[in-house]
Formats: sequence, C-alpha cells, structure tokens
Amino acid sequence: MKVSQFLKSGMKNFVEERPEGYEILGSAKEGVHRVEIYIKKSQNRITDAKFNASKRCKKLLAVAELVTERLKNQEADKISINPDEILQFFAEEKEKEKMKNRLSIVLKALK
Repeated sequence: MKVSQFLKSGMKNFVEERPEGYEILGSAKEGVHRVEIYIKKSQNRITDAKFNASKRCKKLLAVAELVTERLKNQEADKISINPDEILQFFAEEKEKEKMKNRLSIVLKALK
C-alpha cells in the first residue's frame, strides 16, 4: 500500500499531546523528525497506543500509525514489531530507504 492511500483512511492513533491515563513508552528524534509513543496498560497488556510525531513527514506518520496499531494487545514487557512486516505493508512506496529510516526512528521510540 502507498503511504498516501493509508493516510486517507485516517489516523486513529495520532494525538497532539499525551492523553490522560497514558504513559510514555518512548520517544526518538533524528534531524527534524521526532516521534513519541504513549500506551495505556491493564495487567501488563497494552490496551491502547497513541503517538505524536512531526507532521511534516507523511512516511513517519504512516509508519507510526501502523506500529501503534500493532502494539495493541501485546504484553508491555514483550513488545514485538516485525520491521519486515511493516515495510512489506508499504511495499508500493517507492522511496524504500526513507521508509526504512522512518521505521528505524519509530522502533527507537519502542526501546
């Protein structure tokens, strides 16, 4: 799928600031790009995930949206995101290196 198509379906997990009742899972910054991920937990399971990121990069927004969706229902201390699966989801996107870079920024925020 292309980033533009994905974003047209809407971003359900983007927030302007940390929502009440959520904790910061992590944040990362590289150049002008930054992302911060927030989670809500119940009994060590992630019940919801949200993110805030620099709005100027659609690729970063799309990757962060998909990753936060994949965080839901995972155990908070055993988070597992398969980078190849995320990149494969956006296989139609031409700028592969940029996609890898934006994914690396989001993955840094998970650590």
